[in-house]
Amino acid sequence: MTKKNIKKIAIVGPESTGKSTLSAQLARHYHTIWVPEYAREYCEKLTEPCSWQDEINMFKGQLALETRLLAKANTLLICDTTFITVKIWSDHVFGKSPEEVLLELTKHPYDLYLLMDIDLPWEEDPLRDFPHKREHFMEVWHQELKALNARYTVISGSNEMRFQNAVQAVDDFISSSIEI
Repeated sequence: MTKKNIKKIAIVGPESTGKSTLSAQLARHYHTIWVPEYAREYCEKLTEPCSWQDEINMFKGQLALETRLLAKANTLLICDTTFITVKIWSDHVFGKSPEEVLLELTKHPYDLYLLMDIDLPWEEDPLRDFPHKREHFMEVWHQELKALNARYTVISGSNEMRFQNAVQAVDDFISSSIEI
């Protein structure tokens, strides 16, 4: 199998919706690896508010991490968020997106996006910023995915139900992708 045959599944959505938890669960379930969110580790080291350059650094770091881990994946690569997050945050915080990000959006497609719903309770975390803007960001995610003509499914429910719904969505995707 060539690495270009690996299907990339992106777990995306607003803050505090269980993306990292689901990414790890799906990787275990499908006996593959997952790409962690590069921005989390990056932001944990920041001593100042996130800057424009930080956003560009996170974009580049996420792409590099994904590229590196792709070689270790089996038939699926599970991605805990994507660099589209950099576009969304930059648009919100700075009023625009880095040109590098905009140029790369269509060059790095994912085969399936699982958009995490905002029906889980907010969990405090020093790296989370907008507990009262979850509905806004959910709508932004819908808009961004539609703009990319992305194949996506909204994943809702309790943690266990989310996992079951996500497995069903991935299994349905795999079944529909099998070439006859």
